[in-house]
Amino acid sequence: APVGEPRFGAWSEGWGRAATALLLDRHPDLDAVLCGSDQIARGVMDVLRERGLRVPEDVAVMGFDNWQVLTAASRPPLTSVDMNLEQVGRAAAHALFGAIGGVRRSGVETVRCRVVIRGSTAPLS
Repeated sequence: APVGEPRFGAWSEGWGRAATALLLDRHPDLDAVLCGSDQIARGVMDVLRERGLRVPEDVAVMGFDNWQVLTAASRPPLTSVDMNLEQVGRAAAHALFGAIGGVRRSGVETVRCRVVIRGSTAPLS
């Protein structure tokens, strides 16, 4: 079951460390953390390791951004949501150039994202 409400703070490793310490103090049986950024997830994994918890065996961790410099350098490598920002940029540029050319449009355009599974999460057995 989810542990409380989402926590909000700075998008940094430092905030991830502080939030994780608070979560573990209140919920020592925590088994997974979903983070709003890869930076936060790195901070989460630091505190888990300091507390003697193994990722993913004791606590699974997932980031968001799929920022290669952070995901690949994490130990273990970080599972993360890839928002397909290259395609988002292309769609935005296409809409902008269309608007400049007089093509009006409205509504919501979606771009598919994906979860890139790495060592910080474990498959269900």
